[in-house]
Amino acid sequence: MTDTARARKLADRIRVVVAETLQRRIKDPRLGYVTITDTRVTGDLREATVFYTVFGSDEERTASAAALESAKGVLRSEVGRQTGVRFTPSLTFIADAIPENARTIEDLLAKARAIDEDVRKTATDAAYAGEADPYRKPSEDDELEDAEDDGDNEDKQGDKA
Repeated sequence: MTDTARARKLADRIRVVVAETLQRRIKDPRLGYVTITDTRVTGDLREATVFYTVFGSDEERTASAAALESAKGVLRSEVGRQTGVRFTPSLTFIADAIPENARTIEDLLAKARAIDEDVRKTATDAAYAGEADPYRKPSEDDELEDAEDDGDNEDKQGDKA
């Protein structure tokens, strides 16, 4: 039986330890501006997946990925020292796709706004194909005939009573 609360707590602690260690101890010049976004630990607490983003170009992302792979041993030993678990989980670094997904969503939203603006312009310049009010309304003659018919019906009901 796995304890998901314990795995979540360990994942949060690993995220903090890795971020602090990257900031203070790792002096690799290839390491760019790395942000640890999320950490997930398996139910048996044996493997930890660390998601990260790198601010910069594709070359900086590639160099930072290589720097993280080379610093994996130092980071794992620091995680084991600070967490105090019996078995220190192995670390796997995965570049987080959130910024790319967010950029794609922003592009799609901008395209939708442009289309909405085109529709709005078309609607303001549009004219009705027929009359402005397409619903039929009774004319004054029809209203007078209806009133006379109602009066006749009341007379007939009055005669019966």
